[in-house]
Amino acid sequence: MTSFGEFIARRRKQLNLTQKQVAAGIKQDDGKPISVQYLNDIEHGRRGAPPDYVIAQLAKLLHLQLDVLYFRSGRLPPDIRKRAASDQQVAAAYRALRQELRRPKKS
Repeated sequence: MTSFGEFIARRRKQLNLTQKQVAAGIKQDDGKPISVQYLNDIEHGRRGAPPDYVIAQLAKLLHLQLDVLYFRSGRLPPDIRKRAASDQQVAAAYRALRQELRRPKKS
């Protein structure tokens, strides 16, 4: 499976965006844009998946579904992370995900 960084880089290139353009569109908590080096580090796997607020901005900027980016990051979305779930619910959710992933890809 493609890593989070590789996935972001591929999508950025599909949209003909430079790292500089993407970095300028992603704001930190203080309102300043992330650095090009930070984005480069993410794309090349030198950093793990970024904080939730960066993932949300990347999804919007790169026209991706937020849930897809959370899946690619290996993390649960905040709304799911905060929910109480029984062991049975968690097991059922993973069974459903596995079943969906076994289905043939749509063109």
